[in-house]
Order: sequence, then C-alpha cells, then structure tokens
Amino acid sequence: MPERLSPLDASFLFMEERTTAMTVGGVMTFETGADGSFDVGAFVRLIGDRLALVPRYRQKVREVPGRLGLPVWVDDPDFDLSYHVRRSALPAPGSDVALRELVGRLLSRQLDRSRPLWEIYLVEGFEGHRLAVVTKTHHAMVDGLASMDIGAVLLDTTPTPRPVEPDEWRPAREPTGLELAASAVVENMLRPRSAVDAVARSAADLRQAASSVRRSLGGLADAVRTAARGRPVGALNAPIGEQRRFGMARTSLFEHRVIRRRHGAGGGSVNDVVLAVVAGALRRWLISRGEPIFTDSVVRAMVPVSVRGRSGAAVSGNQISAVFVELPVGIEDPVERLRAIASQMEARKRFGRSAGTTAVVGLAGLATPTVHQMGARLSSRLSSRLFNVVVTHVPGPPRPLYAMGARMRDMFPVVPLAHGQAVAIGVTSYDGTVCYGLNADRDALPDVDTLASAIDDSLAELREAPAAEAERTSG
Repeated sequence: MPERLSPLDASFLFMEERTTAMTVGGVMTFETGADGSFDVGAFVRLIGDRLALVPRYRQKVREVPGRLGLPVWVDDPDFDLSYHVRRSALPAPGSDVALRELVGRLLSRQLDRSRPLWEIYLVEGFEGHRLAVVTKTHHAMVDGLASMDIGAVLLDTTPTPRPVEPDEWRPAREPTGLELAASAVVENMLRPRSAVDAVARSAADLRQAASSVRRSLGGLADAVRTAARGRPVGALNAPIGEQRRFGMARTSLFEHRVIRRRHGAGGGSVNDVVLAVVAGALRRWLISRGEPIFTDSVVRAMVPVSVRGRSGAAVSGNQISAVFVELPVGIEDPVERLRAIASQMEARKRFGRSAGTTAVVGLAGLATPTVHQMGARLSSRLSSRLFNVVVTHVPGPPRPLYAMGARMRDMFPVVPLAHGQAVAIGVTSYDGTVCYGLNADRDALPDVDTLASAIDDSLAELREAPAAEAERTSG
C-alpha cells in the first residue's frame, strides 16, 4: 500500500489555510556567461529526466475517506511536467527589484492539492547575464533542514551535467477510497492507540512509550510556559493576508567566521553570528519604524533544528523540532548581543530540550487525524504568543554548483509564515556567501527591503566592533 505521511508531515498540510501557505523553497540566481546564452528548453528536459532521483515529486497526496488515517502518497497518473516547470520573464531592464516583486507574487499562490506539491519557475530577462530559478515545495514533502531534494534535480557539481539513466517510470495504480479506508482500519487495529495500549505490549514498549510521552508532555509544558511569558511585537506579530513580499541580503561567510573567531565567547558558532546579525537588523528596523526599544527588549525567535537520528539511517519526511532564542534587541553593543545569544545557545545544548510548536503534534500523532488537524492548527494560531519571528539557518554546499554549465551565484531560502507572523527569515550558506531570504506579508511589512538592508548594516557593525582588551592582549 502507499506510504502514509508522518504526523509531523501531515501537520504541515493541516496547518495550511488561506493566509498561511506552508511552502518552502528558494530563489537561485545563475551566471549564464557574457553572451547570456542558456538553453532553457534543454534545462526543462533535464529536470524531467532527473525526476527519478526524487520519486516523491511525481506523487500527490490522497486523503483517507472518513479521516480514518493520515493521508498517503500515491503516484499521480496524470503527472504533467509542463505544469510544474514554468517559464517566466522580467520586464526590461530585469532589475533585482523586479525579481523580488515577481518572487513575492509567486509565493502568494498556494500549491494545487490535486497535483504533486511543487513548482519551479525559470525566470529569464534578468540583468547582468543572469537566470533566476524560483522553487516552491510544500513543507510536507521535504525537510529543508536535512535535505535539498530539488537540488538533486537542478544542480551539478561541475559545469558538465552528469549523465542520468533512462527513466522508465510508470505510475502505480492509484488505490480506491475503499482500499485506503480498509488499510487505515487495519493499521489502527495493529498499532497502539495510546500510551496505555503500549503498556500491554511489553515492558520494552512501556519504556519507549513512556519516554515518548514524557518528551511530548515536557515539550508541551515548555510551550505553555513560553506562551505565558510571550509578548507579541506589534511590528512583527500582525494579522496577515495572502499576498507576499520577498527581501534578499547577500553577505560574506568569511566575515561571519572572522566575527565568530574575534568575538565568539566560549567558541561560539557561525549560527550564533547569524542570529546576532538578525538581532542587530531587527533592532535597526524597529527603531526606523519608531518602535519603543528598552534595554530589556527582546524578540523571541523560533529556530528549527534537526532531530534526525545519528545512526545514519535514511528516514523520509520531516525530522525537525525547535528551540526558542531571545534576541536581545535592547542591547546597544553588537558584541554584547552576540555573546548573550551564544550563552543561550550553549545553555540549550547542555541542559535544554527542543520545545514548543511540535509538542502538540507529537501528542496528536497518537490520536485521530481530525484531532491531529486541530492540534496542528492550534499550534499555528498560538505562534504569535510562542514566538515573534522564525529564523532558520541551513548550511549549504561550500563549493560552486551548476545548472547546465551556468554557475549558481547565490541561493536565498523561502520560509513560510504562520498566523500572526509578518516575516520569516531563512539563511543559507553557499560557496563563501551567506544568503538571507525574507518572506514577508505584503501589507504588514511593506518595508521588507529596509529590513534586508539592515542585515548588511548589522553585519558591518559586528565586523567593525573592536575586540575586548583581554582578547587583544592574549591573541
């Protein structure tokens, strides 16, 4: 029978509403050479030839009748590559501003649930002999923290595209509604419906179930405590609509590493520097809006982290949780901000546990899909109390990648918005750069470009800050 979605993957479907498209993706730009030549038609055919590398991209979601089980993945018998890979063009002169405007409009449209949940747009007419590629994939399909499946289709490590085996794909027969319902009923009979049922199976199962429930309840308790302490930030936590804007900031990985070595107390990480850059940018942006900033002002960031097992076994679907980080926007000194963040992250590594938004999902996984859907939407609607902004940082490949011989210049990630979240910030390092992608509500954040510019200013502030006297004398 078809593969069933995991509780977490299904949650991304259940969270989705009119104003909260659960779409992840990226904006990539490529250098096509001095003459601007690039065979877009051949690139489309290459994508089609390589879909065998990512079988999920030819599957769609089917609901189980009566909500007797979580949805399943089934082959799409009417798969149409031309629907999923589309060509577009920027109006002359093809500026960065025009690209950002197009990206915002593309992100505003939700994916069609009756088809495989992804789209690729090849954007021509980009100034400077460049091509842009915009990808959209439903969060239920891919774990952005652990894999970049679409990269297996688009990108090569050398200018010469690698050969692919002939694709003889034929869709498997799509199961009937009765078959899906019967399969779900059998699964429900065979699996434990609660931790109490697990007790009867064996002592080993008891220990495993108890541990799982403790983790879920502990995470849920953390989420409740966090919500009780939470305070919405008006500029960041506002009602949102369907339309989006997109901002981009391209920075240097070398500069992030220099800052880490120069100011990173206790051996901080590049991720700490990224969070400090975001904190400084938010501080500048809030001040530019006339928002009151006090010495104890903070913006709570939800930072997704991977919780995949360390055994190396391949596990499909999303394997993520989250930590909450207080970004100290009230601290004026940029180095103090960095060290405050590094101290929090170190404490979480030593003593903390991943908390919060996935805890409800973990418990709902023991219940029916209807309850599961309620839990997923509850955690989405509570998001403005749990956190003010999402910040993800995914380290990317350190060496250049290519599409049909064109070198990829940068890669800006797209992170979806939850209820009451005006902006989500995705960060990816690639080939010596650190690219910040800002997905924002069009009406709540008309000045997203101001926030993007503040990222550059915040990085410069950290770069130019003098090192502490003790560090200068010891170094």
